[in-house]
Amino acid sequence: MGYAVVLGEALVDLLEDGHGHDLIYRQAIGGAPLNVSVGATRLGGDVRYVGSLSNDVLGDRLAAFLRTAGVDIRGVKRVQVPTTLAVTTFEGAEPTFTFYGEPPSYALLEPADLDTAGIAGADVLYAGSICLLREPFLSAAQAAWSVAGPLRVFDPNIRPTLLPDADAVVKTRELVEEFFATADLVKLSSADAAVLYDGAEPSVAAEHIRKLGAKAVVVTWGSKGAYVAAEDGTAMLPAPKVDAVDATGAGDSVMGALIRRLLADGFPAGLEGWQRNVRFALAVAGLVCERHGGAIAMPTNEELSSRWGALV
Repeated sequence: MGYAVVLGEALVDLLEDGHGHDLIYRQAIGGAPLNVSVGATRLGGDVRYVGSLSNDVLGDRLAAFLRTAGVDIRGVKRVQVPTTLAVTTFEGAEPTFTFYGEPPSYALLEPADLDTAGIAGADVLYAGSICLLREPFLSAAQAAWSVAGPLRVFDPNIRPTLLPDADAVVKTRELVEEFFATADLVKLSSADAAVLYDGAEPSVAAEHIRKLGAKAVVVTWGSKGAYVAAEDGTAMLPAPKVDAVDATGAGDSVMGALIRRLLADGFPAGLEGWQRNVRFALAVAGLVCERHGGAIAMPTNEELSSRWGALV
């Protein structure tokens, strides 16, 4: 079995906790690509995380967390700016993020920092998320994406608070569609689809992304499950029934699970294979939603078996 390279941000989430005037903010490890790295690793995958981390105490905690989780961090660049903070508020279990820190510590990776031989030797390359909204990270991601060899998987991970007006949405859509066009797999949420495509339903967004060139598209849809579009058909898969307490990282856990399956089994031959992979990923996400805290909620295979029994 080969390895995956995951490009993107790692930061610190400040999670809203408490009630009324007694709100406090609990510190947690965060960043969608970090969550993906940890999620795939805890499921038995070999993952190399590539990004920029501050050299402050919070950056040290991020690096230590990744190492302890078993993620390879030799591709990490340490930088002399404070760690970016994501203040996280909730409506029910769904989080909303506001980001603090300029320049963002997570977006300072440059093309020259990349190990292109390591990328070429990977089975899977992940790119996406908010790091692409800033240079020099965008140029680094584009350079990595152009390296031949790995399966390319992409998640736009749209954060509306970073898109202040319609022009910003248009620019972001144009940016992510460059990656969509050559992706083997695009994973996005129904909320991402609605922002990018003017309220489009998952099926409409998935059809559009497939026409751009993506070989397969998975659109997560919260408690409804996920919509899957492959070269030979489409399907809507239900989510398992859970008592959700925190959806932070649930979508990232889906991507981590899909990467793990790509590492184990390669690219599915058709819709049937994608349905098996997505059912597995939804079971992972369901367990994540029953826990607090994003990255720390990512389960192992043993925890999945304990919760759900045998998984296909």
